[in-house]
Amino acid sequence: MSMTAPALTPQQLFRKQVSGESLQQGDPDTVHAHTIVVTLENSIGALNRVANLFSARGFNLESVAVGPTTDPTTSRLTLVTTGNDRIIGQVLQQLNNLVDTLVVDDVTDGAFVERELCLVKVAAKPEERNALTGVADIFRGNVVNITPDSITFEVTGPTTKVNAFIGMMHEYDVHEVARSGRVAMRRHLAFEHNQ
Repeated sequence: MSMTAPALTPQQLFRKQVSGESLQQGDPDTVHAHTIVVTLENSIGALNRVANLFSARGFNLESVAVGPTTDPTTSRLTLVTTGNDRIIGQVLQQLNNLVDTLVVDDVTDGAFVERELCLVKVAAKPEERNALTGVADIFRGNVVNITPDSITFEVTGPTTKVNAFIGMMHEYDVHEVARSGRVAMRRHLAFEHNQ
């Protein structure tokens, strides 16, 4: 006995389409990465509550970076998460409901600047060192450590640049990669953005 799903009304179809959900069973949802900046009270357990929110709700978390602000009582948390518009809406609502949250801003919906720091340690034979540093120069990378058998590079930039640099280094013998996670902010002042 097979059961067919009830037909969706035009309003339901429109809502699903706008939120990036699949229109028919089996179709994949439209998933986007979102960069969300959260200003939190600098209190014990605040970061833990954010992490628990993502874990308990099953939200995907790709990157987390946290640090102090100019105000010692607050911290700035930059999260990168993926999902369709409905899921992102739930993430934003849940973050706003946390007791320590002061401001939640999905910067993905406007012009923003993002940066990530990456350290890459590569095995380096003497005959490969010039080629390796040449690649790093193209990406404006810096040599931060040299040993007789390896070179460690530092690259800073948007995630696409960091990914491209790591991709170029895989031609060589990459031993270790450490990434900071993304930090981001809007290009314009907050009051300009809201006008």
